[in-house]
Amino acid sequence: MIVDVPALAEELWRRASVSPRTIIGVCGAPGAGKTTLAGLLVGAANDRSPGVAAAVGMDGFHLAKSVIAGDDRRTRRGAPDTFDMPGYAALLARLRRPDDEVVYAPEFRREIEDPVNAAIPVPRSVRIVVTEGNYLLHPGWTAVRAQLDEVWFLEAPDESVRVDHLIARHVHFGKPPERAREHVLTSDEANAALITTHKEAADRVLRWGSW
Repeated sequence: MIVDVPALAEELWRRASVSPRTIIGVCGAPGAGKTTLAGLLVGAANDRSPGVAAAVGMDGFHLAKSVIAGDDRRTRRGAPDTFDMPGYAALLARLRRPDDEVVYAPEFRREIEDPVNAAIPVPRSVRIVVTEGNYLLHPGWTAVRAQLDEVWFLEAPDESVRVDHLIARHVHFGKPPERAREHVLTSDEANAALITTHKEAADRVLRWGSW
């Protein structure tokens, strides 16, 4: 299914009209455009009703660089075991029940390559939460999947362009070009291969029509 932001946002709006809170996951390989799609969906929903939607990323649960500095995870950052999966599941469980006046979610800041706690406020009035990340369908992350109404798997229209975008992103945020390329072709692409094996578990598969 080609990504149609207005149609998808309308679907989310219909869900929100009959449920106090809907949580949709967007899964896919690094560089597939998950954050972009989540932002577009939230923006479209908020254009219709300001404050009805919020985006919360899995990347806010990256283990800090200081935590993984002493073992091999520092060279595999972005692999499943370099995230606080139970913490992410616990946040989604809080969001699942809009009991609190506001829930604060962490956010990954690429300029420092580390998460920042309590950076995204999600007020009780939010009825649509779009959460995006690599491992929403990972077999070892069932506690996360249990909190999501649906998970949509997002594919890039061109794998070589996806890789080029990833390299450019790393360079933009401070990595030297050769180091950025090495990181993408080793760590990021190993993770992408793993993530793609989860596609069949998605509720639907989406694909960008173009970049």
